[in-house]
Amino acid sequence: MNNFIGNSELTSLHLYLTNHSMYKKINSFKNLKIMMESHVFAVWDFMSLLKRLQKDITCVDIPWRPSPYPKKLVRLINEIVLGEESDLDRQGIASDHFTLYLKAMDEVGASTKRIETFLINLELEGLSNAERLFVEFNLNLALHGDIHEVAAAFFFGREKLIPDMFTSILIDLENNLEQNEQSSYPNLKYYLERHVEIDGGEHSHLAQDCLEILCGNDVNKWNKAYAAGIKSLQLRADLWNEVECNF
Repeated sequence: MNNFIGNSELTSLHLYLTNHSMYKKINSFKNLKIMMESHVFAVWDFMSLLKRLQKDITCVDIPWRPSPYPKKLVRLINEIVLGEESDLDRQGIASDHFTLYLKAMDEVGASTKRIETFLINLELEGLSNAERLFVEFNLNLALHGDIHEVAAAFFFGREKLIPDMFTSILIDLENNLEQNEQSSYPNLKYYLERHVEIDGGEHSHLAQDCLEILCGNDVNKWNKAYAAGIKSLQLRADLWNEVECNF
């Protein structure tokens, strides 16, 4: 099977997001801050999708019981959680990727006020329209979706997309910002490069294996998986479109 399981709509949305016109407009620290202050909500809710996969596929209950899922799948999820929740930062200190992103925001002067307020009360009122719809979809999926739908949004909307998307952002940042400015965001560069490395090289393959195991040969599950993946990509496109309009 290929990475898009033969679905043309997924392929088209992936290519659209890989080459989104917003990236080339990140040509100032002003626009970089706008992008990061919005994107941080997508960085945060990623973990809710992953935690739902961990909750259902591995055992996080007490007393512990063996998972009913294949042990290969349990290992896949635990390996992704290890990398996302306790990776190493630029100094070799364990850190989750959300915290890495907050450090990157601080170094470029992007405000973390909205995301910090959101984490206190988890209310969506302070989010823009596209941010709210994006977070609302992913949280609802993490809380109430079928496990194969969650795995599809995680793979198609995150682990498969992020390496290509972040590669484009890195290239455009290098092309658009002055040389002296490029040394002003080492944590952001590390964050982006790290995701290109681990998501592109390992996590995307693990996430695809997870989806294929969960769906098997069940056509109904695959149809629901496609729908969840497509919706996830559409909402990401709406988020980038809104950010671009704010530049």
